[in-house]
Amino acid sequence: QVHLVESGGGLVQAGGSLRLSCAASGRTFSSAFMGWFRQAPGKEREFVAAISWSGDNTYYADSVKGRFTISRDNAKDTVYLQMNSLKPEDTAVYYCAAQNYRGYYWRSDEYHYWGQGTQVTVSS
Repeated sequence: QVHLVESGGGLVQAGGSLRLSCAASGRTFSSAFMGWFRQAPGKEREFVAAISWSGDNTYYADSVKGRFTISRDNAKDTVYLQMNSLKPEDTAVYYCAAQNYRGYYWRSDEYHYWGQGTQVTVSS
């Protein structure tokens, strides 16, 4: 019912910025969260940020607070992740995800729809 496509990844130097976009097609759910997760080679998938339908409720992993900002434009059915002051440890494949009903925003198993992923690489 929901198809997600990420874009905006790439290679940047430490201290630089990137903005990721997640375009959604099909039905979305006003009571559910959308989120960003990331996965580095050899590591488990990690929660990054989540946002409610209204955009008034946002949540971040401690490792990205103050540097990353999640937002959404419901008219365009798009969610964004603005990443500033990037560090080499931010290097990972970033995934956009959506719930079909409200659940725990920090748990990957609470999300039912996933994008293909976009690579973010931060060099020293």
